[in-house]
Amino acid sequence: MTDVTLYHWEPNANSGKPMLALFEKGVAFDSHYLDLLNFDQHRPAYLAVNPLGTIPAMTHGVKVLTESTAIMEYVDEAFDGPSLMPADPVDRWRARWWMKFLDQWLAPSFSMIGWSVFVGPSVRQKDAAELEAAIDRIPMPERRTAWRKAINGAFSPEEMAESQRRVALGIGCLENALGQRPWLASDSYSLADINGFNLAYAMPLSQPQLCNDQLTPNIMRWLRAIYARPATRAC
Repeated sequence: MTDVTLYHWEPNANSGKPMLALFEKGVAFDSHYLDLLNFDQHRPAYLAVNPLGTIPAMTHGVKVLTESTAIMEYVDEAFDGPSLMPADPVDRWRARWWMKFLDQWLAPSFSMIGWSVFVGPSVRQKDAAELEAAIDRIPMPERRTAWRKAINGAFSPEEMAESQRRVALGIGCLENALGQRPWLASDSYSLADINGFNLAYAMPLSQPQLCNDQLTPNIMRWLRAIYARPATRAC
């Protein structure tokens, strides 16, 4: 047992960000898996930890931390191990710029596409009354709306087209930045790369027409370099 527990779904997207930061820092932690497709995150046991019912959350002793990017920054600052933020102030600014761009611009678009093509179809076959009861337990009204839209396939063509446009633009931004330096923010691996990787690792499979060795060689080089890191393999 350790004094750190990470409550997470699969190690991807938001759940993967603090998990990979913990592995990079060499922090031992207890893994508490929550099956998002079974609505574990909205059951009383987890709501007692995070009343908002969002994943991930991390406890460190008596402290409860939420929001994946903020948890990453806490992990980097609270524990010994290699620093995951650049030393140069401009590079640190660039790391934070990228994390904000990824969180506010690219992540919501990937999320809508994922909810539409994966999450909704994955839970649609459950009993209708069971599904409605599970949705009613969700604390945040906007999350209840998102779940209902995913389950009912109600994302509009305009919403999906805008998400695809943003994904294409984001891929272009990533490719351009990674042509200027080996990592997103600087010459050293940072939280910006951890943030970006957990959004982008599946792009060659999910967006093969936009992300491949011919069109985006810099992104492919970057993804392979992160995959090769011992912490990524452990995660």
